[in-house]
Amino acid sequence: RMAPTMGSFVTHFEELPVDTGRGVSMIDITTSIKDIVTKTGVKEGVVTIISKHSTCSIMLNEWEMRFVDDARHFLLKLAPREGHYLHNDLDYRVGPPGYGGHDDQAVADEEWRVMRQGQPVNAHSHLISFVVGNSEAVPIHEGKLTIGQFQNIIVVDADGPVGNVGSAKTRTICVQVQGSD
Repeated sequence: RMAPTMGSFVTHFEELPVDTGRGVSMIDITTSIKDIVTKTGVKEGVVTIISKHSTCSIMLNEWEMRFVDDARHFLLKLAPREGHYLHNDLDYRVGPPGYGGHDDQAVADEEWRVMRQGQPVNAHSHLISFVVGNSEAVPIHEGKLTIGQFQNIIVVDADGPVGNVGSAKTRTICVQVQGSD
């Protein structure tokens, strides 16, 4: 089938704040993404969804609560919190050169050391995000997302607080729509 005649090219970007929960949490953002696509007027194109966090992912899958629980348990079996991870040895983490914009490396190293003291031991969260992936691109056809009937766009935050310590986070999800109207 032939593609319809192209309208004008549209590109739209926005950041979507998403409140996440404790531990490994999953949030369905399909409706928000559909609303953004509708707002742009794009009829043929693509929407790209990416997490700005190294411990937070984006996936396409079914949004059924028993499956969501299964997925959470599966991911924690792949990368258990209690595992031995080098990343969790905070005193051995080396910071990037010039951390904090300092030319004096001794000052940069000290600032990095102080920052590290407040960091969580979260290697398992990075590994979960590594496995799930941090972005999805979904084609838009006739103004609609081309996801299946049982597919949803889901944020997976693998680094939520555990136990009674800490509070839930707000994650930033970038959404870019490109195509013709």
